[in-house]
Formats: sequence, structure tokens, C-alpha cells
Amino acid sequence: MKKMKAIQIPSKGKSMKLVEVPVPQPGDGQVLLRVEACGVCRGDARTITGDAPAYPRIPGHEVIGTIEGLGTNSKKWEIGERVGTGYNGGNNHVTGLTMDGGYAEYMVAYEDSLCSIPDELSALEAAPLMCAGETTFNALKNSKARPGDLVAIQGIGGLGHLAVQYAKKAGFRTVAISRGSNKEELVRHLGAHHYVNSEKEDPAHALQTLGGAKVILATAPNAKAISSLITGLGSDSELIIVASSAEPLELSAMDFLKGPYTIKGSFTGKATAREIEEAVNFSVLTDVRPMVEIFPLECASEAYEKMMTATTRFRAVLNISK
Repeated sequence: MKKMKAIQIPSKGKSMKLVEVPVPQPGDGQVLLRVEACGVCRGDARTITGDAPAYPRIPGHEVIGTIEGLGTNSKKWEIGERVGTGYNGGNNHVTGLTMDGGYAEYMVAYEDSLCSIPDELSALEAAPLMCAGETTFNALKNSKARPGDLVAIQGIGGLGHLAVQYAKKAGFRTVAISRGSNKEELVRHLGAHHYVNSEKEDPAHALQTLGGAKVILATAPNAKAISSLITGLGSDSELIIVASSAEPLELSAMDFLKGPYTIKGSFTGKATAREIEEAVNFSVLTDVRPMVEIFPLECASEAYEKMMTATTRFRAVLNISK
């Protein structure tokens, strides 16, 4: 029986472990992927901290690979095609949570969960687009903003550095908001028209000086910082939250009466393969690329820790098929 290397959570509460296990076999409506790369995402924490319904479990939901085998009744894809899959694993599954994910040399995936990956993208570039890219792209695409509107990106990390690029390429007047001055040169290079250093000025006031934001996209999980931004919105505008935080927002009824404002979340978990593919195609068309730090499969624990402590620049990716 053919074996593969994988990073596995042996049981609830246990640490990641490098193991050698049999290569899985695709079932009805599934394909076998030879994994090329897998992003390391904050969403993996659910599996790693014990929320998976069953263990052992292989994490990872930003997966790029090549189709190496077809299950019964699998007719959508052909052997050798490059594909990717995200958090929505299809058939009511969550990739890397309710079914094994991409921290492995091989994985099975439902064929309807897959999107095509064009040759213009390397596997390492494409992996973060399966979640971080799709999240920020579709949040902006489905927002109230239209070309020429003022759009602010709060937080310049794994999500924010992509959001700045998408906002600029979509024709928005783009404002980047972050702490300190060390990211200003970078975000201007990525396309931001304005930079607000939240240590030196109030971001909401700065946005009002610019005319008020049509959309503020909150990508950093800081409830206090997110709450303070609402007064930076213009009329008939919205604050969109894509960063998870357990802390409550600090908002009053008066904050809303000054609007009208909308506050909403945008969650990648329900994104279809088609929606992910739209983000991928837009990225290729407009030359949006993630900045990645690359790790071998054996260093998945290090990659995860760096991602969780926000010390990667800016997305951690496991290079699996070298």
C-alpha cells in the first residue's frame, strides 16, 4: 500500500505530529490530489485546538494540487489538471475539519469543491487565494463601493495586504490603516493612495478628512480598533468585518443614528468553487499576488505558530511537492 507523509492531529488536545499513513482513495464524486502547496490559515486553529468532530485529522484548507486519481462517477476533471480547494469542502464538509485537508502529500476532495488554477500562478502564490484572497476579494466585490469611492483597509497583514491590492485594482481610492510607520512604504507600493498611522492620528478623523469612507474592511481581529472606525464612515456606507475576534464590539445606538451605516461580516466558509475561481482569475488579470513565507511540510508547527503570532510576512505556505 502506497504511503504518504502528513501532519496529523492524533487526538483532541494533542500537538501536530509528522506521520506516515496510507494514501487515501477517492470515493464517489471525489478525486485524489497530489498536493503541491497548502496555506497555513487562522481557520486551521479549529482543528488544531480540538474542534474537529473526529480525530485523527489532517488540517489545511488552502490547498493546491494536481489531480492524480478519479473516484467513481467523477467526470468534471481530468488526470493532470491543476486545481485548488478552500474551506468549503463540498457535500457539507469543511476541508481540514470534517475531512482531511492539505497538510499532506495527498488528499481527496469532492470534485464540485475544486476550481481551476491557471498556469500564471505558482502553487505557492495560489494557495492563499483559496481563503485569504477569496475572503477579501468577495467582501469588496459584494460591498457598496463603486470605482472612485473611498475604501479603507484596517490592518495590513495576511488579509489586509491582499485587500489593499484588490481595492486599488478595482478602482477604489484606497486607504491603508495600521499601527506605526514601518508598513507605509509597503502599502504604497501595493497601491494604497493614503496611509493612516493609527499611533499618530485617529483613523476615523483621518477618513472624515478625506470625505468619509464608503467601505471600511476590517481585517485585523481587534474589536476596540474596529469599533472606533465607525465614525470614519460616510453616508450610506458599511463596515465589513472579515477578522474573527471573541471580544464584543463597543458600539452605541448613537453610532448608528449618525449613519445610515451597515455593519456586517463576510465569511469565507460558504464560498463556492466558482467564487474562489473568480478571485483567482481577477488576481491573474490584475497581477495581485500574496506575499508568502515558505515552509517545508515538516515545519508545519513552526509555520502555524508564526501565523498565529502574526510574525509571518504575510501568508505562511507549506511547500509540499518540491
